[in-house]
Amino acid sequence: EVQLVESGGGLVQGGGSLRLSCTVAASVFNTFAIGWFRQAPGKGREQIACISPDDIAYIKDSVKGRFSISRDNVENTLYLQMNRLKPEETAVYHCATFDTTCPGILGSWGQGTRVTVSS
Repeated sequence: EVQLVESGGGLVQGGGSLRLSCTVAASVFNTFAIGWFRQAPGKGREQIACISPDDIAYIKDSVKGRFSISRDNVENTLYLQMNRLKPEETAVYHCATFDTTCPGILGSWGQGTRVTVSS
């Protein structure tokens, strides 16, 4: 079973920033594309960013220029830097592996970390 552990969520005012972290076992980190999706209350999953083992990144258009994804191959940690957050981005943010392509079919994901953006 793949374990992904997210952290870094919280309450932030609109326009503020947060950095999310996700730790993953090294064997997974170096093999699969890995990224983030979010799920707002009553809505479906939205894939927002992911990165391949060879550092090719995808950022969803709606967050491009505000969010960035990066990976630390020594610490086996994935990051999502989120700037200029909007209230409508309130959601639970999950770290996930992708079965093949990124974005694409999700493999495993963590419990998530809640992000609340106040207006």
